Amino acid sequence: MTAEVNPEAATRSEGGLARAAGVVSAMTFLSRIMGLVREQAFAALLGAGLYADAFQAAFRIPNLLRDLFAEGALSAAFVPTYARALKEGGPERAHRLASRLLTVLAVLLGVLVALGLVWAGPLVRLLAPGFEAVPGKFETTVALTRVMLPFLPLVSFAAVAMGMLNAHRRFAMPAFAPAVFNVVAIVWAVGLWAMGFGAAQVAMGWAVGTLVGGAAQFLVQVPGLRAEGFRLRPEWAPGDPGLRAIARLMAPATLGLAAVQLNIFVNTGFASYEPGAVSWLQYAFRLLYLPIGIFGVAVGTVVTTGLAHRAAAGDLDGMREAVDRALRLLTFLTVPATAGLMALRVPIVRLLFERGRFSAHDTERTAEALLLFCTGLVAYTGVKVLAPAFYALGTPRVPLAASASAVATNLVLVLALHQRIGFRAMALGTAVGALVNMGVLGVVFTRRVGSLWRGGLATSLARATVASLAMAGVVWTAARLLEARLGVIGLHAQAFSALLPVVLGLLTYLGMAALLRAPELGSLAGAMRARFGRKPPAL
Repeated sequence: MTAEVNPEAATRSEGGLARAAGVVSAMTFLSRIMGLVREQAFAALLGAGLYADAFQAAFRIPNLLRDLFAEGALSAAFVPTYARALKEGGPERAHRLASRLLTVLAVLLGVLVALGLVWAGPLVRLLAPGFEAVPGKFETTVALTRVMLPFLPLVSFAAVAMGMLNAHRRFAMPAFAPAVFNVVAIVWAVGLWAMGFGAAQVAMGWAVGTLVGGAAQFLVQVPGLRAEGFRLRPEWAPGDPGLRAIARLMAPATLGLAAVQLNIFVNTGFASYEPGAVSWLQYAFRLLYLPIGIFGVAVGTVVTTGLAHRAAAGDLDGMREAVDRALRLLTFLTVPATAGLMALRVPIVRLLFERGRFSAHDTERTAEALLLFCTGLVAYTGVKVLAPAFYALGTPRVPLAASASAVATNLVLVLALHQRIGFRAMALGTAVGALVNMGVLGVVFTRRVGSLWRGGLATSLARATVASLAMAGVVWTAARLLEARLGVIGLHAQAFSALLPVVLGLLTYLGMAALLRAPELGSLAGAMRARFGRKPPAL
């Protein structure tokens, strides 16, 4: 499964960006759907009780480190450095850089895992101090943390492989790899259910399955690397100029891309005092990850390499145009997603999770968290485009400052509101923090590169908002009417109440976009024709 897409050409036109992003988006969509199925299985087996909270908190430690050091900072620093080595020295030089990086990672992350095994107790106490008030909850979380710590090096290797394949203009398989992780977890869950294990055994078994899935996510990309001629040759060379360049970018990037993850870390500490809150927040954010992954990650992945090439050539106007096109496309896609999730939050959560140990009470609490998370959806995706632009420019301190502002905003809101509204304060703080993050990046980008409003971003935002408001009214009314007629008990009734309004909402939004003459609609239609036509136009 490969997709040859020229990232520079993909950012030259709106249609080209849409076509290239469509490759990644399709694979990411599959991954996110599999992720939702995985969460459904988890909710049915563990609900939002003691073992669910313990697992979510335990997985948060290696997952946080993954986002900070692997799929976040490492990817942001490695991709432009590897692309530069590939352009200047050819595959041989780039492959040697990758081998040296993998060697260094194996050693450093091995030491980090060993330290984590020893200090798992203090780590959990720092992350979830409220767990010690519940008998057995703290000890269970510590045990699960020790099992899942090796997940960090596995996904770090997967992130390097993903960056290499993207630099070689292979977007489909790297975007598909996370789906492999989810498929392994789902199959593992079926096995746990078939064996009739109790909640404690399910939690521990799921932790082991997480490691297997992490290994599969890396190994599935190996054939693509071999097809590009890469052969791993371990070599300890920390003084390599390319590795030093990666390290220089990673230091500030570790914090620069970490706003959401650090906020989640802070939020987990506060939520640990409220039974079930850790799980409610996780389930809600998992739903939000579907549009973030499909739209934000897809567009950001395609744009990143093109931005690196334009920055290297000193083409600031080209960078501004590429970012403008990406943000207009994201606006067209994420504004209706925000409105739809807000209007259908309860029917969607009920359909996806309310079974097994996941109760109607859990549905209501998760839907409340989802409503507040959604207010920052446009910002979550926008950061995926804006932050890489600064790494391409060699100014990673800007995303660092934006990230720090987001974390500070979240912390202030949580401290001010937690006593009044409980776990809802964490969802609201995360969303407002994301808006601050994007706002800082947008202001600095405008000052240093050029105004983002010259390309029609404001007009695109206005069109998307008007069309989304009309869509939200339709889906909310349809859902209420269907619930009144069919009820909310049973999969049949739940599916109709959630999915039929989604279809009506999609048709409404597309119709409104056509009436408002949104150019993004034509770009997406052209991308679909190019994707599925007999003779796709070359990029």
